[in-house]
Amino acid sequence: MSITPEKVLKALSYVDDPDLGKDLVTLNMVRDVVVDGKKVSFTVVLTTPACPMKEQIRHACTNAVHHMVDKDAEVQIEMTAEVSSRRGSSEAVLPGVRNIIAVASGKGGVGKSTVAVNLALSLAKTGASVGLIDADIYGPSIPQMMGLNNARPAVEKVGEKLKILPVEQYGVKTLSIGFLVNPDQAVVWRGPMVTSALRQFVTDCIWGDLDYLIYDLPPGTGDVHLTLVQSVPVTGAIIVTTPQEVALADVRKAIGMFRLPQINVPILGVVENMAYFSPEDMPDKKYHIFGKGGGRALADEYDVPLLGQIPIVESIREGGDNGKPVSITESGLQSKAFKFLAETAARNIAIRNSGLPATKKVEISVT
Repeated sequence: MSITPEKVLKALSYVDDPDLGKDLVTLNMVRDVVVDGKKVSFTVVLTTPACPMKEQIRHACTNAVHHMVDKDAEVQIEMTAEVSSRRGSSEAVLPGVRNIIAVASGKGGVGKSTVAVNLALSLAKTGASVGLIDADIYGPSIPQMMGLNNARPAVEKVGEKLKILPVEQYGVKTLSIGFLVNPDQAVVWRGPMVTSALRQFVTDCIWGDLDYLIYDLPPGTGDVHLTLVQSVPVTGAIIVTTPQEVALADVRKAIGMFRLPQINVPILGVVENMAYFSPEDMPDKKYHIFGKGGGRALADEYDVPLLGQIPIVESIREGGDNGKPVSITESGLQSKAFKFLAETAARNIAIRNSGLPATKKVEISVT
């Protein structure tokens, strides 16, 4: 019996996306089916280029065609990606941005900026288009960590207005208040000035089309956080903690803020930073200096995923200090940890977009 596109699609309707729990045909992930004798080709469109299940899905598709259509078929599959989104194309603010991700902690000193920077870079390495906003107005660290201490953003006239162009480094579009002030100058601003600056990063900046725009939020649960959720619909929040209880106590407050009924931003998961120490010459050894399992316990407590555990490795600190983050390297324990984080974060963003309603801007009045 001859092979037909209809038979191929029927076979592929038995292949499920492991994360979304539906078959590839129903999810419209199978495109451009072409049959030429025994040769079968088609495209599988994943929900993110960082999909960790890529090869598993490819193998399942090949097996389905062989078992249900023709065991001698020559199957050629192109794997591509269109990052999923729950933001409408008619959005007035950041219309080209598919997902807005808040990276928060509730507590300072847990390595939130390190996680935000390396997450952004790891996502960009997969082929995703990524932007990064340093929303810590009083203590911007992104310019240092991205090797952009002397960078100044360009401006472009659009109509009658001047718009800021983000600075691009390592394939990531970046904007920080640190680009606009002297690095040694303290930013002594009252709340309204801070919120105005943060809104300008969104409304007066040309971000273009992005798969992910990551906000590196300051510690606490204050003006900046409220300004973010009131300015744009946030896809979800990633919470960064360290294992010890003193950090977890503050992080619980950050989770509680995002879960307030009037805010209601989904928690994508928890990242446990400084989870363990591994000497460079003994990468298989793990010493739990700050305690063990705190991040896992927090994730279980709030019924959210543990997205990753980042080790204490000297090169992570060095990369942040010298402006060459470890995620731009190709190997090593630390780079692999951030690669895993990018995959699990992208995976949970896709799951969130598949199963939850579209995000909306928060409209609350706080006095």
